[in-house]
Amino acid sequence: MTTSTAKFAEKELSILIASSDDPGNRPLIEEFIPEILALCEKFGLSGQSGGSAPYAAGAIADAIRKLCLFQPLCPITGMDEEWFNVTDLGSEGQLFQNCRLSSVFKKLNGKAYYLDAIVWKTQTGSTWSGSAFLPGGTKIMSRQFIKQFPFTPKTFYIDVIEEEIAKDDWKFTIIDEKQLEEVFSYYQKPA
Repeated sequence: MTTSTAKFAEKELSILIASSDDPGNRPLIEEFIPEILALCEKFGLSGQSGGSAPYAAGAIADAIRKLCLFQPLCPITGMDEEWFNVTDLGSEGQLFQNCRLSSVFKKLNGKAYYLDAIVWKTQTGSTWSGSAFLPGGTKIMSRQFIKQFPFTPKTFYIDVIEEEIAKDDWKFTIIDEKQLEEVFSYYQKPA
């Protein structure tokens, strides 16, 4: 028995494939059609109503997106089995990387940090990670220490002024220190 959800999906996918007549430019999802149809069939059998279907479909799509991008589905626990030793990669002494989220590291003293806590955004709209300076000269890093576990990663976008101070030497200054208040309500404020 094929559900109406699977029938609709099969029809739409066949139209997509038929409209893609360039053999050198095939739809990216073409090789996943059997799995997509199986998922649509399962979804059709799950008993979703018009009210719940958008939420269930959104949750499934979000879970698949995260899993394909190697992102965790639930908070990082910080438990010992989540870490592996990457001391050979670092210059900070013994260092551990989280096996569920590769942008989380932990020092031997137990302090863990998230590399992508802050992304700097320049006046031209470009974004990057690294460091920027407060107007008084204090350096702020993109990586920030995690207050506690369980931890759900969160990235904050902070506006900076990009200024070339010498040929190919750039300085990035934080425009509004108040933007950091939200960062430090979520992450550990530097001492």
